[in-house]
Amino acid sequence: MEKEQLNRLSLTLDQVLAQLTEGQVLRTEAEAGRRPAPTGLPADFLNAPEYDYRASQMGLTYDERNELFNFTVTPVEIVLEVGVEEPTVLIREDDAISFLFTQTQAQQLASAIAALMSAGRPVCPLCGAPLDGGPHACVKQNGHHEIVQLVEDDEEEE
Repeated sequence: MEKEQLNRLSLTLDQVLAQLTEGQVLRTEAEAGRRPAPTGLPADFLNAPEYDYRASQMGLTYDERNELFNFTVTPVEIVLEVGVEEPTVLIREDDAISFLFTQTQAQQLASAIAALMSAGRPVCPLCGAPLDGGPHACVKQNGHHEIVQLVEDDEEEE
């Protein structure tokens, strides 16, 4: 999954947990950076992944009767045919995988993702783009204007 997809999953879990518990489970953005990530992996966690594909569709549902979340990832295959300009996108629903987890596990997952997000490159608070330490052309701050950086030549002109 891409970082943005993970972050969206974390935020969605937070929203759903807040609704399900009528606000008893509520993680604010300020808490996200302070809460330690869960340590250790389950004993049956695989060391090498069995699945390796690009996610196409992701869905999150909640079963109120069994009190379980169901996170489903469906792969996509992009086929480029000779002589055809547009690629064909095949959604392989038969190869979808699902993960079932409890509310407690959802809280732990959201916290682990939040810790992961805070450990990466900082992002612009306005547009969400990663900040690399150089000039940043924030579309929300400057209305799509490019920031021009003047670089002075270190060599002295004679």
